[in-house]
Amino acid sequence: MKEIISKPESEVMEFKKSTGEWKEIVKTISAFSNTRGGTVIVGVDGKGNIVGVSIGKDTIEQLTNKIISNTEPKVYPEISVKDIKGKNLIFIKVNKYPYDVVLSFGRPFKRIGKSTVKMSKDRYEKIIIEKHREEIRFDNQICKDASLKNIDGKLVKEFIKKANIERGLDINPNLPMKEALMRLKFIKDGKLTNSAILLFCNNPQDFFIQSEVKCVRFKGTGVTGVMIDMKNIGGNLIDQIIETEKFIFSNISLRAWIEEGKIERQEKWEYPPKAIREALVNAIAHRDYRSSSKVQVRIFDDRIEFWNPGRLPDGWTVETLKRKHESKPFNPLIASAFFWIKYIEEVGTGTNKIIDWCKEWELPEPDFEYTETSLVVTLRKPRLTEEYLKTLDFNKRQLKAIKYVAGQGSIDRKTYCDICSVKKGVASKELSEMVERGIFRVEGKGRTTHYVLKIK
Repeated sequence: MKEIISKPESEVMEFKKSTGEWKEIVKTISAFSNTRGGTVIVGVDGKGNIVGVSIGKDTIEQLTNKIISNTEPKVYPEISVKDIKGKNLIFIKVNKYPYDVVLSFGRPFKRIGKSTVKMSKDRYEKIIIEKHREEIRFDNQICKDASLKNIDGKLVKEFIKKANIERGLDINPNLPMKEALMRLKFIKDGKLTNSAILLFCNNPQDFFIQSEVKCVRFKGTGVTGVMIDMKNIGGNLIDQIIETEKFIFSNISLRAWIEEGKIERQEKWEYPPKAIREALVNAIAHRDYRSSSKVQVRIFDDRIEFWNPGRLPDGWTVETLKRKHESKPFNPLIASAFFWIKYIEEVGTGTNKIIDWCKEWELPEPDFEYTETSLVVTLRKPRLTEEYLKTLDFNKRQLKAIKYVAGQGSIDRKTYCDICSVKKGVASKELSEMVERGIFRVEGKGRTTHYVLKIK
């Protein structure tokens, strides 16, 4: 204690001569709470001389009540009495308040050097906003009851090795596990965060039962169809991505053919693998892990749906996802981890790339839908496949016209007559039939009348 008192006042220490300066003591406690924490020593003058303080029956209780009554949120300091050189000193220890700005007499204070000063309004509002964001972030919160024994050291080491190769992460994979996790920002206040458990625990479902991916392959095009295949995929998030991809590719078709002049067989999946990976990783990285719902992958005969139980950033709509936009990850730590191993890019281009990849694959533009509880990304097959056309029961001329419009964009009656070698009456009748059956839509009037595809 003598050594402490021998040091001058600082950002974390202040001297007060007596409890009569209680108002200044309360302001300093606000400042310590909003900065780094600190200690107020009562019974020492400004020069560091020990003068002592008279302590009566209710002195400590009254001082404690004044601190509690005049701070918001309430501060409950650690108060102790020490005897130094035969004189009583009161030590009031305060920790940094983690979740809010502490007000004293309705005003915020901060510590600058050895001075307690009033915090500016702009600074106060900025801290409130930042603390609120930190508070609601799931991935940055401490995982209660978790310890290093829940972390698989091999997973951490493999992650660092891959990140070093893919992005040049400058961390030695042979570092002690705790130090490696600290450098990756997966440890907060000496304890594991939720993101550390989700990424590096062999069974994070012991802590978060909802952190799974539910995969279903339906027969047909609706959820009332028979479930051909179903699997709940758990484990850490990286393994979930790997295992879910295996499920998807085992339930979609790989088309193969031989091209003239080429020895090797040509192959192509029904959907672009890059788009599948991007949609899946986005659903896992940006979901709301506070929700009891799971990420879902639904595979139908004509489409794949990726269900992310989360929400769009404030002010965003699904249209925002289709144009240039910034990156606003819901779980920044998890998104950062996926970035290091090259599962995603931190530039907000993921949804734009999904659109481009589908177009390159000659698929319809993917659908983005927000249901108020989930964001759904849907990849669709072309509707005008040979299999689909066979189900329409059209004649050969009509099928030829459909293929013509798919390639040229539209057709008029004269062109129909020319390519199908029929008269005007037959062309009008057959075109009208395709409009009634929902394949074509009429545009224009009179001589400008033409027909376009109504379906994607």
